[in-house]
Amino acid sequence: MLIKYQRKKERWSDFAYQAGGRDATGAVRTRALPAIGLEAEFATIVDGVLARPEAVFQSPRNIVRGPLVHRTGRSYHLPTGGAVYFDTGVIELATPMVEIDRGCGARGTRALWESLGFLRHELDGWEDRHERDVRLVGFSTHYNVSFELPPELPNGRTVERLAYLLTHVLAAPVMLLAANRRSTGVGVRPRGNRVEVTADFTPDAALMAATATLIVGIVRAVMDWSTYEVSELARHGIPVVRGFVPRKHSSRKGWVARHDCFPENPFTCDVNAAKWPTSRGKRLSLREMAGRTTRQFWESISALGDPLSLRLIAAVMRGRAPSLLELPDRPAAYEDVGRLCRWDDLFPLTLLPRSRYERVLGHAVAGRRVHMDGSWHRPIGVRGWTHVVFRRESDGARRVMSLDQMLAHLDAWDRTANRRISQRRVYRAARDVERRFIADRRAALSDVEHLRRRASDFASLDAELPPVKEGLEQPVEKRVDVERETPLPVSVEGRPARAAKKRPAKVPKEPPSRVRKERPSQAMQASASEEQASDRPAKRKRRQPEGPAKPRTRRPKGKDDELNQNP
Repeated sequence: MLIKYQRKKERWSDFAYQAGGRDATGAVRTRALPAIGLEAEFATIVDGVLARPEAVFQSPRNIVRGPLVHRTGRSYHLPTGGAVYFDTGVIELATPMVEIDRGCGARGTRALWESLGFLRHELDGWEDRHERDVRLVGFSTHYNVSFELPPELPNGRTVERLAYLLTHVLAAPVMLLAANRRSTGVGVRPRGNRVEVTADFTPDAALMAATATLIVGIVRAVMDWSTYEVSELARHGIPVVRGFVPRKHSSRKGWVARHDCFPENPFTCDVNAAKWPTSRGKRLSLREMAGRTTRQFWESISALGDPLSLRLIAAVMRGRAPSLLELPDRPAAYEDVGRLCRWDDLFPLTLLPRSRYERVLGHAVAGRRVHMDGSWHRPIGVRGWTHVVFRRESDGARRVMSLDQMLAHLDAWDRTANRRISQRRVYRAARDVERRFIADRRAALSDVEHLRRRASDFASLDAELPPVKEGLEQPVEKRVDVERETPLPVSVEGRPARAAKKRPAKVPKEPPSRVRKERPSQAMQASASEEQASDRPAKRKRRQPEGPAKPRTRRPKGKDDELNQNP
């Protein structure tokens, strides 16, 4: 599969504006913070056939199921903060601006891969709805670095001359970090207020972050040179292949270090073979040229890099980590980006927070309102990468603010009323869950305490009760306890059988008569009681022991292994 670059038309955002001037809308343009941004292009393979995304999807809105914020032209902002659009036969993803600071290369890489994961998820939904198969094939990656110079010290330094000079400097190190054996070149294009470095797409997020860190560090260091002439390379000790002359870029203005600009194809040769004659007369390998260039700018690179990217750059340059050029062929992950290669969250937010530009654009895309100048404003749109359109809630008036102007209101935006309401809802739900948990815990503890008290009451009752008298009937519950606690006899031989007590037969009662009976007199009642007493046998009197009365004690219960003589 061969995809060729096509000539692209110029954009109005490619032209630089002088500090203190006015932009196309007539608004006063303030000096912006230096920033970077990443872009990635992907070819679409639909049902195994290369297809133009415009012909298959017509618009990104037909891929993404949720609402999208319109950016400009045919591009739309994703909920992740990035942008998606169709550009001359490919799907292109772009990250929001990230101000240049330590870790900016890793932040830009994270933003790109988060947007890529979101797009791949939406394409999976489109496949289910239409019963078709779509693959994203990695095509190219663009690393954009802002360009600005003090107006009082131009000295003939233009972005075009800087791009031509950077083509000589970046060729070897970018090849070693980002290229593969099917790559064709590394390009640099002037884009007005920024410089764009183009290379093949890298299916490894760590290598992409390392490449972005190296490019930002070198571009910002070369930008401070006193002149952009090619003769500065020898003065700074940058190795260049003898006879190397970059070619014109195929898509837009710019230059590219193609494989046919060298005596041999550097993408298929051994990276450790010293076969490249330099302008100083020495023969160096591609890895040695890349390592020497990296060491010349290591101070600038280390000032802007994160620890992971810096370690990976040093490992690849010294040969401790392999380069994609050392593999037999291009990795298979290129053929299905988003499935065969995914974002592994190398840079979590706890270790690398989002940049200020990312936070501003994220609030704008999410539609969160902000309090400015005594009234509430709600974002309703985005203009390009640098401006947000607000609507004032008091009177409905529109107001356009740049990202740099919104940095002053970023803290207030973080504390917006919508976010406080959502936090209160989360807190209320968490508080209800906690209350229910405490109530359940208390109920369980009360049940356990009730059972414990009941067991202790039974134990104290057993200790306080007197010994059971023979012949007395006990309550059913207590009788069961006594029978269970009484040990069984070892032998029952020789014991006389007890005669069963005969209960008198019940005489059926006569139905009560309606005739009123006469009440017996007191004399008759006294004679009847004397007759009943004479019929009863005389009770045997209990012999009283001699001497003082002994205290009454309860017989201890025998154990199961003891012999009970009187069961």
